[in-house]
Amino acid sequence: MSSISSSTSRFRGSAIANSPIKRPIRGAKPKQGLDEEALEEIKEAFNLFDTEGKGSIDVRELKAAFRALGFQVKKAEIRQMFVDLDKDLSSAIVSFDEFLEMVTPKMLSRDSREEIMKVFALFDDDNTGAISFKNLKRVATELGENLTDEELQEMVDEADRDGDGVINEEEFYRVMRKRENPLDEID
Repeated sequence: MSSISSSTSRFRGSAIANSPIKRPIRGAKPKQGLDEEALEEIKEAFNLFDTEGKGSIDVRELKAAFRALGFQVKKAEIRQMFVDLDKDLSSAIVSFDEFLEMVTPKMLSRDSREEIMKVFALFDDDNTGAISFKNLKRVATELGENLTDEELQEMVDEADRDGDGVINEEEFYRVMRKRENPLDEID
């Protein structure tokens, strides 16, 4: 793992990792099946709406908090979550632990490959089925990443396993999953 991997990791997580609100949630414990990264993602979404740092959010902000995690939920679905938690529907606030209970099933059922392919599509704005140096440079610029052309080319070269000069879907998926399972590197 070289500086390329650290550049890739830095680039991969920059949009969320640079969120201005970084408060730990008191009493947050990993839920069954959620890894630390998913728990951190949930904390960040919750913190966006817990602007006073009280450890709770207004029930009216639940839909937006779910949207921040990439989930579209309807009011009826939120009502059902309240019923499932035995929580009074008239309650005006939701604690972090309650939010965690509500969001965990959605996080566990999320198809990580599907999510990664959505990100791939954001890079592949010219719809070529591959991420070129030009695509990568555009995204780095949009995200405010100060990477040199040399660093960007190293990222392409590191991910480009078939040597065609671009990153196809499988290569992109492999790079994005690398952090999750280091054994994927063993062929």
